[in-house]
This record gives sequence, C-alpha cells and structure tokens, in this order.
Amino acid sequence: MLIIADSSALVALVLCDGLTLLDQLFDKIKVPQSVFEEVLVKGKPAAGILRTYLKEKVVPVDMTQAIIMPARIGQGEMEAMALYKSLHADYLLVDDQRARKIARLNQIKITGSQGVLLLAKHTGLITKIRPFLERLQASG
Repeated sequence: MLIIADSSALVALVLCDGLTLLDQLFDKIKVPQSVFEEVLVKGKPAAGILRTYLKEKVVPVDMTQAIIMPARIGQGEMEAMALYKSLHADYLLVDDQRARKIARLNQIKITGSQGVLLLAKHTGLITKIRPFLERLQASG
C-alpha cells in the first residue's frame, strides 16, 4: 500500500515514537517537496529525525490534478492531495481538520496519526495505543 504523508501527522508520529509503524504498515511512504520543507523548519520538533526519514521519500508533484478547494489550506496539504491523486495512493496521512474535510470532498481516503496507531494495534504491531497518546500529549 502507498500512503502520502503531510507534515502534521508525521511530526505527531515522531513525538509519540510511532514513526517506524509507517514502514511496517505501508509498502511505500511518499511526500511532496513542500511537506519535506515544512518539517525541516529550524527549531520545529522532530526536524532532524524527519530529515533523515524522508530524504528518499520526496517525489515531484503534478499540480495539474484537480482539487476542489472550498477553503484555504497549506501548500503542503494541497501538494499532498495532488500527489495522492497522481500516484493513485491508498491513503493520505493528515491530521489537520480543514485539510481532512477538503480531502473527503475530493474522494481522498484519509487516515491520521491516531489512525496509524489504531491500524498498528489491529495488526498486532502494538498492544496498546494509550502510551503513544500519552507521549504525544506530554510533548505539547
């Protein structure tokens, strides 16, 4: 399965120590350049970890994909949706509520950081979700 990731969910997975679950659950993880740049902002949590993790996962985006945009979202989220459509991905990994709403309008199948944890539990990769959520909450 192929998942396209947005920055907010990636940062959340790093903060709760759940990033490695992505590689165990999905065959391919891809991000657009703008998402890669968003997570590398100096001083942003998880920048160092995500720089290494995403280095080989960045792909160019075909912005000719039609995306219905009833509200303003970030460049990374917009490119992630276009990448989802152009690569015929299985999921878009996104936590931002506005972006999730727009993704649904565009018939994009979404999951978030908590959805990844649920899937990991259902597949037996983890036994409990609560410790991950507690680490995420403790990180702010």
